[in-house]
Amino acid sequence: MHFIKKHNLQYIMSRNRMTTHILLLLVLPAFTVSIRAQKPSITLEEAVLYGYSRFAPERLNNALWIPGDASISYVSPEGDKLMRRAVRQDAVGVMLSLEKLNAAFQLSLRSFPQISWIDGTQFTFRSGSAYYLWDTAEETGKKIAELPAESANVDVKMPGGLLAFTNENNLNVTKAGAGLMKVTDHQNNHIVSGQAIARYEFGISKGIFWSPDGANIAFYEKDESAVTDYPIVDISTTPAMVKNIKYPMAGQSSEHAKVGIYNLMKKKTIYLDVPGPADQYLTNLSWDPSGEYVYISIVNREQNHLWLQQYEVKKGKLVRTILEETHPKYVEPEHPVWFIPGKANEFLWFSERDGFNHLYRYNTAGDLLGQVTSGNWVVENILGLDETGESVLVSGWDEGGMNKLLWSASLESGESRKIIDEEGIHQVSLSTDGRYLLDQHTSITVPYKAIFRDLQGKIIAVIQESTDPLADYEIGQTELLKIPADDGTILNARLIKPSNFDSQKKYPVIVYVYGGPHLQLINNNRLANAPLWMHYAANQGYLVFSIDNRGSANRGLAFENVIHRQLGETEMADQLEGVAWLQQQPWVDTSRMAVHGWSFGGFMTTSLMLRHPGTFQVGVAGGPVTDWKYYEVMYGERYMDTPEENPEGYKRSSLLQYTPQLSGDLLLIHGYIDDVVVLQHNLALLREFVKNGKQVDFFVYPSHPHNVRGRDRVHLMEKVLNYITEKLD
Repeated sequence: MHFIKKHNLQYIMSRNRMTTHILLLLVLPAFTVSIRAQKPSITLEEAVLYGYSRFAPERLNNALWIPGDASISYVSPEGDKLMRRAVRQDAVGVMLSLEKLNAAFQLSLRSFPQISWIDGTQFTFRSGSAYYLWDTAEETGKKIAELPAESANVDVKMPGGLLAFTNENNLNVTKAGAGLMKVTDHQNNHIVSGQAIARYEFGISKGIFWSPDGANIAFYEKDESAVTDYPIVDISTTPAMVKNIKYPMAGQSSEHAKVGIYNLMKKKTIYLDVPGPADQYLTNLSWDPSGEYVYISIVNREQNHLWLQQYEVKKGKLVRTILEETHPKYVEPEHPVWFIPGKANEFLWFSERDGFNHLYRYNTAGDLLGQVTSGNWVVENILGLDETGESVLVSGWDEGGMNKLLWSASLESGESRKIIDEEGIHQVSLSTDGRYLLDQHTSITVPYKAIFRDLQGKIIAVIQESTDPLADYEIGQTELLKIPADDGTILNARLIKPSNFDSQKKYPVIVYVYGGPHLQLINNNRLANAPLWMHYAANQGYLVFSIDNRGSANRGLAFENVIHRQLGETEMADQLEGVAWLQQQPWVDTSRMAVHGWSFGGFMTTSLMLRHPGTFQVGVAGGPVTDWKYYEVMYGERYMDTPEENPEGYKRSSLLQYTPQLSGDLLLIHGYIDDVVVLQHNLALLREFVKNGKQVDFFVYPSHPHNVRGRDRVHLMEKVLNYITEKLD
């Protein structure tokens, strides 16, 4: 405000200026068969609208472990049945039909809803604003509650049938037959309860937290009174109306956060007595197993100091500071404490203190009991403990950041081993008894495979192995590259060639860029993580290239935080290494190169066009940050500090001063109601272009926020590709 199987590998060393560039080439046999002419091509509309549906391999839908049972449930491919599959049995059974579910509740659902298991026989689901419970043993169900239509941020506590939700800026609780409890009743619109705070930074995704026994609710509350209003114009009315949002820009007043504890029995709220400045960040809230304490990671406004603190909930007083972390650049907690099952006074803590995100074991007195995982790889999340309770299973990214694998680590010794090391992306879940794994595997050579494994990684059964719907279509040839940065750091890159690529021809290039923290474009997923529109573009005669520069995700702290206080500098240098590699290939038309990106990628696109004029002949920048002083406090100050603390960094990265240097054609695009990268970014840049007599193109999507979604995205991609084609021809 958040991947390669060794087939047909060739290592090619360039013998000219790029002698230091190592190319890892992976060619897919399925893309090089001799009957290309017999295969249909995909239209741009199909690529944009159906890339993740019609043209995606069939997957297990809503696959979940059934509590207490070595079985999973999932929705049938037709969407009309809830299925059950046991680990040690090949037979698949029907648990419940959609027809029966509809009849029981007088619903008219067209496909089976997403469910959440409570125990081995009961699950909940939502239809509209109503919540339901179904018992598979009794084959009966009941409505839990019907919420007001305007309800949001719903959090269900089962068993018990309690639902917490927000209505506008206030928090409420309801239970079937028990009426409505108003947790907050603020009349001041600037005070917001029960919603995510800090603009969803620090891993914050929700604002409501039930205690383990359901007796209390912890909730975030923010006072935005000091935050400046930013105008968003709603054109759906006559005349148009201004709807102000609270948008704290870098260096300006920010929100003031609190944590409330609501006791359902007493119908009373107390607020935690958190010391420190009002504009510090309260992050990663969680309960302990007893329900007597909550834990919060406090981060100072400067974001270089963290305190993990324990609070008792009866009076909201601070019990102790468990640990502290500091860093000269920034700290960024994104995970709450994870209490070790069966050990109410021990937890695991995520930290990048050794340069990579790893787990550390602490007790609640604040004693470090040991580092649990280690190495030059990144832990992403915890699956749970194995059946012995002595080892923790974690999902993470390998050293190159391309493959998402599975490790087991001893809680006592920290000795770890890979359970799953087959290259690719493994989305893994652990059975509730800690004995079995459901592994959903994809890679550039594996469209989709669902597998039951034991804790040694051994395959017990292949549940589903899907074919690739794109095998029947003409799509581009994907190659994965390894290109070193100027300091020798290896950068992952991806090149998509036309399906009928001819090395004797020269092709224009589209470089697609993002380049910012918490995202990587390239990994060993299906299609190397490329959206399908890139394959459409390739078959129109383009080479489509991307490189994950330093600053992007899943490569460790030093790889990411090298960008601190100088956004755009290292990122551009790495992108230009990719350009240099392209320029050395005999089949690249260096006189016809375009760059395109959105959000941080829009910032990168515009930066490359203005600060390295002549490198690209065409640029298309969507929702670009043009001056970091216009961006939000939480993200902007983490990576740039404040404008007062880092005036040179802000000045150097501001694109407004570089407008006289534009060489080539530039199209700027923005969502008119963008509340992430506000429209001021593009308007300020346009003003400077006008001042300096530079012609650029500008297009607005009137009803869209930061991203253009739905059917209008076809219009967006047509505009992007048509503009590139028109200007490069």
